[in-house]
Amino acid sequence: MPLLQFDTTVEMSVEEKRSFADAVRTSYSRRMQTGTDHVAVVIRPREEGELSIGRQTDDDRLLFLDAEIRTGRTFEQKRSFALEVMNLAADEFAVPEPNMKVVFTEHEGRQMMGYDRVGSDWNPDEETDA
Repeated sequence: MPLLQFDTTVEMSVEEKRSFADAVRTSYSRRMQTGTDHVAVVIRPREEGELSIGRQTDDDRLLFLDAEIRTGRTFEQKRSFALEVMNLAADEFAVPEPNMKVVFTEHEGRQMMGYDRVGSDWNPDEETDA
């Protein structure tokens, strides 16, 4: 039951936010071997100056992802997902590569809850809905 939270200075229309969230959800499902119905995506617009990173280019477009996920994924799964999301942001919104960051925080499945369910530990053989 991942929670993928983006903070960004990129201006996006409602349609662009929905499209980006769908693409992120699809990428997560593919890279992390899970479904999409439980993947939550948050996109928080930020004003210039509210975000910074030491290696930032002169371009003010920044995008940071805080990915709260279940434990169990390999480094390769996490890295491929992070790169795919950053490539998506670079392609769709021209965010310079140095202006992006992804951080993973891992939780036991039971620490992730929806109204109607409590998460379980991740199993690489679980069914996907995507």
